[in-house]
Amino acid sequence: MPRKAFTAEQIINKLREAELILNQGTTVPEACRKIRVTDQTYYRWCKEYGGLNIDQAKRLKDLEKENVQLKRLVADLSLDKAILKEASPGKLLSPSQRRQVIAKVRISLGISERRACQVLGQARSTQRRKESITDDEAKLTLRIIELASKYGRYGYRRITAILQIAGWRVNHKRVERIWRKEGLKVPQKQPKRGRLWLNDGSCIRLRPEYKDHVWSYDFMVDRTANGRAFKTLNIIDEYTRVCLKIKVNRKIKSQDVIDQLYDLFIFRGIPEYIRSDNGPEFTAKAVRKWLSRLGVKTLFIEPGSPWENGYIESFNGKLRDELLDREIFTTLEEAKVLIEQWRREYNQVRPHSSLGYRPPAPEAVLTMMTS
Repeated sequence: MPRKAFTAEQIINKLREAELILNQGTTVPEACRKIRVTDQTYYRWCKEYGGLNIDQAKRLKDLEKENVQLKRLVADLSLDKAILKEASPGKLLSPSQRRQVIAKVRISLGISERRACQVLGQARSTQRRKESITDDEAKLTLRIIELASKYGRYGYRRITAILQIAGWRVNHKRVERIWRKEGLKVPQKQPKRGRLWLNDGSCIRLRPEYKDHVWSYDFMVDRTANGRAFKTLNIIDEYTRVCLKIKVNRKIKSQDVIDQLYDLFIFRGIPEYIRSDNGPEFTAKAVRKWLSRLGVKTLFIEPGSPWENGYIESFNGKLRDELLDREIFTTLEEAKVLIEQWRREYNQVRPHSSLGYRPPAPEAVLTMMTS
């Protein structure tokens, strides 16, 4: 027969009944037979409930239950702490990382999958899901590593655009997964600048509306390995983002500016506006008169306000970040070759985020124009 469980009230009443029987001169075994318990149970009850009333017995039972709950809670917290300590010290950002860590924790601590998933925040369906690897995974990973090595300052979104142009059927999520799995570093985003407004609320920036509407040009300075400085004259079309020319020389004067613009005007046509800062090569009387005779309007930014010429400043930053800061130019000729090579790659290969991750002048388009 199953053992009968007595409540605290029943135990107190039976002990009182046994006490009355014992006061009549009977023995303990005889009293135990009358209250229908064994001698061992009687002595155990006396040890636990002797001298207590019913209210005190209830309180004792409640305290025992609370003690059991507290012990279980402490054990659970200790186990959770052990699981987190056994897991990776950093954040587990992807399901695949959690999947590996949960398997490791289960082996080392001998806990259930349910408990490990609960502590580490992984759905059990996700934990049990088998990762499907396509046949071209290894080839795609190798190609992503090659592109990341070649274009060290490109992020996974730009790498995705290059792969899609090349014919790969991938999206940025898959490329990002492989990117993070291989430990490739994503370049930090540049801080966004607010729009530029005058006190009267009007925007002073003339925005390009079509091809050859507004051109921009600016100078940059770098040095060869022997410490001698050289300058670059960068000219871009603000609407198409195409880099029209990068003139490299030790010194560039106002006449050199006119010569470069003359070649571009013959090859491409005359723009309506040219935007620049207030450098002496741009504000020279010869340059301004020559442009005025051709009907080209000049847009000079406010002194000390390079953000007003944002298109060319953005281009200069890319040139500096992706080439000038990464190369050591031993001679001026080497600088000319590498900078021109980068310019062609910028126009024909490099995806531009503002153009829907397409290059400003794809190579196929240039081939059609020249044929």
